[in-house]
Amino acid sequence: MSGEGKLSRTAAIVSTGMYVPPRVMTNADLAKLVETSDEWIVTRTGIRERRIAAPEQATSDLAAEASKQALERAGIAPTDVDLIILATLSPDTITPSSACVMQAKIGASRAAALDISAACSGFVYGLSLARGAIVSGEAGTVLLVGAEVTSKFMDWTDRANCVLFGDAAGAVVMRPSDGDRGVLGTVLGADGSMAPLIAIAAGGSRTPASAETVEKKMHTLRVRGGEVFKAGVRTMAQSVRDVLAKCGLKQEDLALLIPHQANQRIIAAVADSLEMPIEKVFMNLEKYGNTSAATIPVALHEAVEQGRLKPGDLVGVVAFGGGITWGAAVIRW
Repeated sequence: MSGEGKLSRTAAIVSTGMYVPPRVMTNADLAKLVETSDEWIVTRTGIRERRIAAPEQATSDLAAEASKQALERAGIAPTDVDLIILATLSPDTITPSSACVMQAKIGASRAAALDISAACSGFVYGLSLARGAIVSGEAGTVLLVGAEVTSKFMDWTDRANCVLFGDAAGAVVMRPSDGDRGVLGTVLGADGSMAPLIAIAAGGSRTPASAETVEKKMHTLRVRGGEVFKAGVRTMAQSVRDVLAKCGLKQEDLALLIPHQANQRIIAAVADSLEMPIEKVFMNLEKYGNTSAATIPVALHEAVEQGRLKPGDLVGVVAFGGGITWGAAVIRW
């Protein structure tokens, strides 16, 4: 599935925001819980620490904080928001959606609200949906959020997975643009035959919660690392090629590439496949780990704050995640 470039009206990101919980869990802290070490984790993932939500914090709480910052920076009142799209694999509850819960928290009383379940690709999927809503005239102001509290879905005895993830939220405000600025094109994809690679087995209608599923820790997130590595590199590299081709661009035209922050080795392999200098690839996973749908909006916010993304720059974003799903977009900042 793809979104065509060269529209007379498109959707621009006019502001960003982020929130991370104050609690920092270092690799040394993890070594007290499971058999691991800072060297083992850094060598294999590039992660040095991650943020962990407080017991009373849920995904909508993190999402609300990031959204408030993005709205304030845009100078937009919550009541001016027409649509809220919240990408997450760790919603507060199965229903209502975390987007609806967050809508009430921030006072966006006029906004329609929905969650996207595309795991780590959710924010890129959301970019495509937000762009479509704005271009069609269905929405004038869209609040797009990626937020996760994956720590509450972790098996803290599973060292292969618990070292990877962290909690965070990132948000962007999107509005119409009649110029070159905005989302120039998107490419989305999925392969449901690979669904078991990244999954939470229980808690839905297939395997409802029971004493047995709790005992077997079937409500925790499991990732098949080796297979995911190959699929992630292949789909992200190809998605970037495809979206650049649709926009009539080359990778040399990009000022910056922001990939999903899953693993340093995956990111390096994608850059190598694209023959892109690693200096043009943004990475912050050493501070936050894999925050799933939040990685790209958090990275966008930090790239702006660090001066690595300036008005007029072309930035590519790309992700893959459970489903499996993948997607990429090119944005004129």
